[in-house]
Amino acid sequence: MLEGVNVALGVTGSIAAVKVVELAHELRRQGAAVRGVLTESAQGIVHPWAVEFATGHDPVTEITGSVEHVDLCGREGWADVLLIAPCTANTVGKIAGAIDDSPVTTTATTAIGADVPVVIAPAMHEPMYDHPGVLGAIETVESWGVDFVDPRIEEGKAKIATEEAIVTEVARATTPDSLAGEHVVVTSGATSEPVDPIRTITNRASGKTGRAVAKACYVRGAAVTLVHDGDDVPYADVRQVERAGEMRDAVLDALASADALISAAAISDFTVDAASEKIKSGEKRTLTLKPAPKLIDAARDAYPDLPIVGFKAETDGDDAALVPEARRILKRADLSFVVANDASVMGADETRALLVRRNDYTEFGGSKAELGARVAEELATELDNE
Repeated sequence: MLEGVNVALGVTGSIAAVKVVELAHELRRQGAAVRGVLTESAQGIVHPWAVEFATGHDPVTEITGSVEHVDLCGREGWADVLLIAPCTANTVGKIAGAIDDSPVTTTATTAIGADVPVVIAPAMHEPMYDHPGVLGAIETVESWGVDFVDPRIEEGKAKIATEEAIVTEVARATTPDSLAGEHVVVTSGATSEPVDPIRTITNRASGKTGRAVAKACYVRGAAVTLVHDGDDVPYADVRQVERAGEMRDAVLDALASADALISAAAISDFTVDAASEKIKSGEKRTLTLKPAPKLIDAARDAYPDLPIVGFKAETDGDDAALVPEARRILKRADLSFVVANDASVMGADETRALLVRRNDYTEFGGSKAELGARVAEELATELDNE
C-alpha cells in the first residue's frame, strides 16, 4: 500500500510515543521508507536508539546547520509525507501558530509551506482534546489541507488511532485521488440465514477481498459505505447486516447518494423459514430452501444507470467455465465488469482472479490487497468514462 513512499515520522511527548516502534515497523511492512524526527520530550519516553532500530535511520533529534527540516520536507526534500504520530495538544497548537521551537514543529512548518502532505494523529487526555483552543488549532491546521486521524475516545483519553487507521490515512495522502468526490458502496463477506434462534446457513467467505476493495477505494479519495456482517473500520461508513434481505435493503438505501456499487459479498442464494425456538438435537428436520432475491438485480432495477461491479465464485477451477458464468451475470444485470475466481481462495490472503468484460478478460494474481487496488483503479476508469 505504501511501496516507494518516504515517510518522515514526527514523534512528540505523548505517552503514546511508546507505540512508535511498532508503527514504524508497520509503515515499513507496507513498503514505506521511514525516518524519525523527535522532540526533546519524546526522547524522554522513547529512546532515539529505539527509533533508529525501528526505521533503519538515525532520527533527527535537533535542528543543526545541516537544516534537517529542509532536507526532509523542503520543496526538494526526501519525504513524500510528514506523519506526526503521536501529536500532543502542545504541538498541534504550535503548528497552528507556526511556532518552530522543536524539530517536529520546524519540520511541520517546512512541510506545510512546501506543500508536502501532512498527516497528524493526536493523542492526549480527553479534556485537553476538548479544549476550545486545541479544537480551534486542529480546525485551523485542517483548513491548510492537513489530514487528522481521529483518536479513539476511551477511558477519559483521546488515544492514538490504530496502526491500520494511521497507515491508511498516510496511503490516502500519498496515492493519486482517482476516486475523489465519488461515493462507492461496497458489500463484503458472507450473509447468514437463520434456521432457528441459534443455527444459521452461511458460507465460507471471509470478507478479506471486500474489505480490501473498500480500503483501496478510500485510499484513492472516495467516500465509502461498507455493508457487511462485521466490525466498524476506519476507512468506511459501516452498515452492519446479517441476512441477505437486510443487505439488499441497506445497499438500496445507501445507493440513493452513491456513484457506484461493488458487490463483493458472498450473499446467500437461499433463505429458510426459521423456527421460533431451537430445533432439538437429534430431531429429524427437512429444510425447504427458497431462492433469495438477487442484490445486483434489485440495484439495477432501482438505479438503471449506476455503474455496478460484480463478483462471481465457482468451484470448477477452469477458466473456460468461469468466464461464461461471469459474462452471464454481467449481461443479465448490465454490469461494468465482473471479478471471477475459484472458490478455493476463500479465506486466503493470496488470490487469483479474472476481470471479465463483455468482449475480453484479464488475469490477476497476487494478494487480496493488491486485487482491491486493481478493482478500485478499474472502477475509477469506468467512472471517468461515464
